[in-house]
Amino acid sequence: MKLKETLNLGKTGFPMRAGLPTKEPLWQEEWDKADLYQQRLKLNEGKPTFILHDGPPYANGNIHAGHALNKISKDIIVRSKSMTGFYAPFVPGWDTHGLPIEQVLAKQGVKRKEMDLVDYLELCREYALGQVEKQKADFKRLGVAADWDNPYVTLTPDYEAAQVRVFGKMAEKGYIYRGAKPVYWSWSSESALAEAEIEYHDVTSNSLYYANKVKDGKDVLDTNTYIVVWTTTPFTITASRGLTVGADISYVRVQAAGDDRHFVVAEELLDRLAEKFAWEDVQVVARYTGKELEHIVTEHPWDTEVDELVILGDHVTTDSGTGIVHTAPGFGEDDYYVGVANGLEVAVTVDERGMMMDNAGADFAGQFYGKVLPTVVEKLGNLLLAQEEITHSYPFDWRTKKPIIWRAVPQWFASVSDFRQEILEQIDQVQFHMDWGRTRLYNMIRDRGDWVISRQRAWGVPLPIFYAEDGTAIMETETIEHVAQLFEEHGASVWWAREAKDLLPEGYSHPGSPNGVFTKETDIMDVWFDSGSSWNGVLRNRDNLQYPADLYLEGSDQYRGWFNSSLITSVANHGVAPYKQLLSQGFVLDGKGEKMSKSLGNTILPSDVEKQFGAEILRLWVSSVDTSNDVRISMDILSQVSETYRKIRNTLRFLLANTTDFNPAEDRVAFEDLRSVDQYMMVRFNQVVAAIRKDYDGFNFLNIYKTVVNFVTVDLSAFYLDFAKDVVYIEGAKSKERRQMQTVFYDILVKLTKLLTPILPHTAEEIWSYLEFEEADFVQLTDFPEVESFANGEQLLKEWKTFFSFRSHAQKALEEARAGKVIGKSLEAELLVYASPELLAELEALQTNLAQLLIVSKLSLASEPAPAEALSFEDLALVVKPAEGQVCQRCRRVDPSVGTNNNQNLDMVCDHCASILESNFPEAVAEGFETPQK
Repeated sequence: MKLKETLNLGKTGFPMRAGLPTKEPLWQEEWDKADLYQQRLKLNEGKPTFILHDGPPYANGNIHAGHALNKISKDIIVRSKSMTGFYAPFVPGWDTHGLPIEQVLAKQGVKRKEMDLVDYLELCREYALGQVEKQKADFKRLGVAADWDNPYVTLTPDYEAAQVRVFGKMAEKGYIYRGAKPVYWSWSSESALAEAEIEYHDVTSNSLYYANKVKDGKDVLDTNTYIVVWTTTPFTITASRGLTVGADISYVRVQAAGDDRHFVVAEELLDRLAEKFAWEDVQVVARYTGKELEHIVTEHPWDTEVDELVILGDHVTTDSGTGIVHTAPGFGEDDYYVGVANGLEVAVTVDERGMMMDNAGADFAGQFYGKVLPTVVEKLGNLLLAQEEITHSYPFDWRTKKPIIWRAVPQWFASVSDFRQEILEQIDQVQFHMDWGRTRLYNMIRDRGDWVISRQRAWGVPLPIFYAEDGTAIMETETIEHVAQLFEEHGASVWWAREAKDLLPEGYSHPGSPNGVFTKETDIMDVWFDSGSSWNGVLRNRDNLQYPADLYLEGSDQYRGWFNSSLITSVANHGVAPYKQLLSQGFVLDGKGEKMSKSLGNTILPSDVEKQFGAEILRLWVSSVDTSNDVRISMDILSQVSETYRKIRNTLRFLLANTTDFNPAEDRVAFEDLRSVDQYMMVRFNQVVAAIRKDYDGFNFLNIYKTVVNFVTVDLSAFYLDFAKDVVYIEGAKSKERRQMQTVFYDILVKLTKLLTPILPHTAEEIWSYLEFEEADFVQLTDFPEVESFANGEQLLKEWKTFFSFRSHAQKALEEARAGKVIGKSLEAELLVYASPELLAELEALQTNLAQLLIVSKLSLASEPAPAEALSFEDLALVVKPAEGQVCQRCRRVDPSVGTNNNQNLDMVCDHCASILESNFPEAVAEGFETPQK
C-alpha cells in the first residue's frame, strides 16, 4: 500500500472546469421539465406576497447588455424573495405597439398607405409576436425564472381592453381634453411625441437679429422706431404674431451714427448688441419699462397684412438676445400661452412632414423648414442687423434621431395639472432606494405640462372617441366601456374594421347627431399610455398578483418614461401610486465608459458572452457592479469576473470533495463539542449569512458579491481551508477532529450554495446534485438559511480577533525568514513567541493548536525577554528558526520523532501519523508501505 493512500484526499465528481456554455442549456431544460417555477410558487402559497412588476422592453431585436442587467437583477430579487418565504410570481411583459415596428416593415418594403389597414396591422402584430418569442428565448437563456408561458403583451385583446378602461376613467373624471397648443412634433415620424420620447443633442443653429418697424406707437414710440428681436429658429418668423417684453425690464431707444432710424433693445444688453451690430457713437434717446411698451403695434418684417403686437411675458430675460422675444404662438409653449392670453393668432406654417405651407407665403411654400434661411435673410433685407451661428442643446426624436419642432396641431391631452398635487403626495408615500430618485420624479411631475396622448400613427391602441355630426367629441362611460368589450373580444383592430355606428352600443343616440351619423377618432394612444396602463392590464387583471406592486425596477431613464406614465394613470384612476418601492439602475457602457453602439463596434451581446463564458458569468457581473450608477462591461471585465467565479467554484468544490464521506445525520458534531477554531468559523459564517440576507432584502447585490468574495478568499482560502488539509487529509477518516471540521465544511457548503442560488442558479444546482443527503430535489426549492444565535458568539469573535492580529505578525516574521533563506516552506519552521503575559494568556485561552493554524511544525510560547534577533512588535516578539527533526513522509511536518519508531515500517512518519496508521491501517503497517525511500 502506498503511504499516500492513507490520506483522506478529497474526491468528487464535481468538475473543476465548469463548462457553462454547454451545461447551462441542459440545466434549463431540466428546470422546464420539472416546472420549477410553478413548484416554487406552490411551495409558497398562502405566504406573504412580493410582486416585482416587470417594465416591458420593446419587442424589436435580440436583447442587449442593458436588457441582461435589468432582467437578471429582477431575477435575483424574485428568487431571493421566493427563498425567504414570499409568494413571488414574476410575469414578464413586452411593449409591442409604436413607430419602430412600422419603420421595420417600411424597410421591408411594406407600404402602409397602399394596404388595407386591418391587413397592415396584422403584419405589425405578427412581426411583434415574432420578436417577443426571440427575446423570450434570450431571457430564458440567462436563467431567468418567470411565467414564460403566460407573459403580458400590450397587443393582446385583454390588455388593450384594460388600457381603454384606464382612458375611460380619466375621461369620466374630466382629465382628457382636446387642444391645439404646440407639442413636440416629429416631422420624421409625422407624429406628436411625449416628453419621454425626446432626447437632447448639441446642434449649431443660425441665429438672426432683426427689427420690426413700429406701425402704431401709442404715443410712446414714433414710426421711425424699430424694435429689435432675436431668433434661433428663422422659419418661425413666418408665423410671428407678436413681440414679448418683460414688464419690469428697462428698455432704451437708441440711435447710432449714420443711421436715422431708432432702435429699441434691453438697456442691459446695449453694449453687447452695439458691438455685434457695429453701431458707433450710440446715443440713448429715451428709456422705457416693458410695461410702457405694451400694446404698441409693429409691422411684420415682410407680410404687410400681419401686425405684431407688443405684449408682456414672464419668460422674457436679459440673459441673451435683445430682451425682446418674437412670438409665434403656433411654434412654442411660452409663445402659445402668452399669445392666447393676448388674443394673438395661433398660426402654423409648417405641415406634418416639416414642409412650409401656403400660408407661409409664396416664397416659402413647399420648402423644408430647415432649408429656408436664405429666403428669410432675403426677405428681411435691411431689417437684418446681424447673423451668427450658435451651439446649443436641442430636442430630437429618440427613435429617428432627427430634430423636432414645436408645432400647434389639434391633439388629445391628459391633464396633469388637474391632479398634480395628488400625484406629488403619492410620490411621498413611495420608498425610493436612491434618495435622488424621489427628487427627480417629484420635480418632473411638478414641472411637466399636460401629457399629449394622441399619435398620428396606425400601429397602436385607438383613442376610443367618437364625434357627433356637430363635431362634439363623445367620451361617455357607456361608449368607452362598449369599445373595451369589443376590444376584449376582437382586439383593437376592430376599431378599423368597422364603421363608427357599428362600434357604438346598440340604439345609441346623441343630441349632436340628429341623423344618427357618427365618425370616429383616427389617432392612436401614445405608447407610454400603453405601458403606463400595465398596473391595470396585469396587476389588477391576474389573480395571483396584487396592486400596487411592491417594486418597480428599471433604468434611470424611466423616471421620465414608465415610472412617470404609470404613476399618472394610476393616481388618475385610483388615487394611489402603482408601486410601493422604486429602484432604478444606470446604463451599461463599454469598458472605456462610452455608450455602446453598433457603429462604434463596442457592443457586448449577451449571446456572445454565453458562448464564451456562460450566462452565469453575466449574472455574477450584475452582482459585481454598482448599478446605482452607469456600469461598464467588456470581455476583459467579464474575464476578470470569470476568475472570481472560478475561485468561488473551486472553493465550494474543495468543501464538496472533503465531505463526500460525511453523513450529516450521523456524523455532525454539536456546536458545543467543536474546537474553538471551528466554533469561530461557524459564528463568522453566521455573520456572513446575516449580511447577505440583509443585502438581498435591500437589493444591494454589490455588497453580496463583496461579502461572498471576501469570505471565500480571506476566511476560507487564506485561513480555514489553508490549514484544514492538516486535519481532513491527515487525521483518521472517522476521527473526531476530522468530523468537527467536516461539520463546519458541510454547514458552509449547504448554506452558501443556497445563498448563491439567486445569483448563480446553474452552479448552485450543479453543486446540489452532489449533496446526496439533502432532501429537496433542487436547491431552488429550498429556503435561505436562518441567522442563528450563539450564546458565546460575541466572545468567540473577540477572542479570535486577538489571534488574527497575532497571526498577521507571525506571517510577517515567516515571510522575512523565507526571504533570508532561514526556511523554505512554513512547515520547515519553528516559531518562538515572546509575548506579554496578557497576550500569552489570550492565546492560551484559545485552546487550539496554534502551530497547526499557522502551518509551522512547532510553536513555543515564552514570557521571558526576547533575544536581540527577534522581530519585535508592540507586545510581541517573534523568532523563526529551522524546526528540529526530519520531514514526516505523511503529514510533511518536521518532527524529532521521525525515524525513532521501533517499528521500521513506521520510521518514516512522526509519532502522530504512526498512531493514526496503527489505528486505521494495521494490515498495511504490518506489511510495510511503499515510500519514496524504498
